[in-house]
Amino acid sequence: RNVMPKTLDGQITMEKTPSYFVTNEAPRRIHSMAKDTKLIVVVRNPVTRAISDYTQTLSKKPDIPTFEVLAFKNRTLGLIDASWSAIRIGIYALHLENWLQYFPLSQILFVSGERLITDPAGEMAKVQDFLGLKRIVTEKHFYFNKTKGFPCLKKPEDSSAPRCLGKSKGRTHPKIDPDVIHRLRKFYKPFNVMFYQMTGQDFQWE
Repeated sequence: RNVMPKTLDGQITMEKTPSYFVTNEAPRRIHSMAKDTKLIVVVRNPVTRAISDYTQTLSKKPDIPTFEVLAFKNRTLGLIDASWSAIRIGIYALHLENWLQYFPLSQILFVSGERLITDPAGEMAKVQDFLGLKRIVTEKHFYFNKTKGFPCLKKPEDSSAPRCLGKSKGRTHPKIDPDVIHRLRKFYKPFNVMFYQMTGQDFQWE
């Protein structure tokens, strides 16, 4: 609370890190601090998410083993290593179960990472509605950046340079063995189905 900016009545304070969703103690701590807080979670296909996670680590530590090596406990038997954080984070149903012990589903909004690229204004409309804000950010505030491969934000009022996500976003993923991707899809499928049932949303990752 001490590191948050001071806010006036009617202002909304926001804070973000992917770590909250997967940290066991986070729901209890947040609930004890501000049980009425609204939670926004951006989720994407867990297979793509795992590869993206690996790509980011690879950029910092180029000498790490291949994705294929890290993804399996036993490659011959096809046993996925669910203890590897890149894999574990994508088991969304598991993490959500923890949050639902403290927060009702009505206080959590799940944003589709895929739709955030294909329809950023549509996803932002949901976010603004969820927060009880007027829909100020609309289609006119986005343009598609072909180099990056995703939308960038134009500044609403002024003509300053548009805001695009930094160099760490939009990196080219390494080529992964199709058999490994197939096994990962199979691994995640029951967890995805469970997640769809828990949230009442079909993210169509299959």
